[in-house]
Amino acid sequence: MGSIAESAPSIEIPIIDISRYLSGDPEGKKKAAQEFRQACENQGFLQVVGHSVPKEVQDRFLAEVARFFALPISEKTKVSQENSKCYRGYERKGGQKLDELDDSATPDQKEGFSVRPERPLGRFLQGPNQWPEDLPGFKEAYMEYFDEVHKLSKSVFRLMALSLDMPEDHFDAFAADPDGLCLCRSHHYPPTPKDVAGRTRGVGAHTDFGAMTLLLQDEVGGLEVLHRATGNWHNVVPVKGAYVCNIGDLMQRWTNNRYKSTMHRVISPLSGKDRYSCAFFNDGALDTIIEALPTCVAPDQKPIYGPLKVEKHIVDRYLQSYGAAGTVLVAS
Repeated sequence: MGSIAESAPSIEIPIIDISRYLSGDPEGKKKAAQEFRQACENQGFLQVVGHSVPKEVQDRFLAEVARFFALPISEKTKVSQENSKCYRGYERKGGQKLDELDDSATPDQKEGFSVRPERPLGRFLQGPNQWPEDLPGFKEAYMEYFDEVHKLSKSVFRLMALSLDMPEDHFDAFAADPDGLCLCRSHHYPPTPKDVAGRTRGVGAHTDFGAMTLLLQDEVGGLEVLHRATGNWHNVVPVKGAYVCNIGDLMQRWTNNRYKSTMHRVISPLSGKDRYSCAFFNDGALDTIIEALPTCVAPDQKPIYGPLKVEKHIVDRYLQSYGAAGTVLVAS
């Protein structure tokens, strides 16, 4: 990909108010779909406001996340992802390496806690969650938040369908599959010492694996997006209560490269504050075969990609990103 310039002053990441879309207003639907299309065809990132997730649910969730990450490491490791056959629970700092631009980069300097739909052990990533024993209210706040953001993600998939000139319900079965690949992963980025500020990566440069990401971030900042035209990294300025929305590699493939899966990272800024965020990934039904949508292939054009099963794509990317940091995952 060549050399990538370092951080530059912020460019504008589109902010889209979807309240009129959610209310069913016809003009609001049309406007939101148009704005969504422009964002996904150009930068691949936007921020969503006017959504359906209540502020009090967000606030309660972030407070509980901070409580969990403040626990002694001995307590957090009791629910370590390494103890889970379906890879959920606590993830130590350095457990994953997502950087796709620099093979010499250090593993990601974040710790995390992952939750997926509660299921018996089954296929890859399906199974039961782990919960800390002595943190009353944590599980309830986490699952309340999970359910609200999952609901929002299904609405955003419907908006995406309209933006692609497809029937509004086109992605419904994919996005709402009760056994689908949904992940709610909270992150804690510790304060950065002065001697490494701006040089370490909370999360290395990467594109997301799947279909759609909805990220809630606090006010500390650090998320950066690669601007393709200039090769510069640009800040995504936090908007309180908003969701940073971006598509992943599966959706870029599904749209025949019409929509862009954009490289992004989290830098480690000089800050005395802990940074908290939560990414919700809705990567859909395992058995879905991803093929170019008809509205994304011109009559005289062949699809760029062949058919691909969601399960194979996700398994391959998980094994690669965790394996790069020395974490061993086993595909079922």
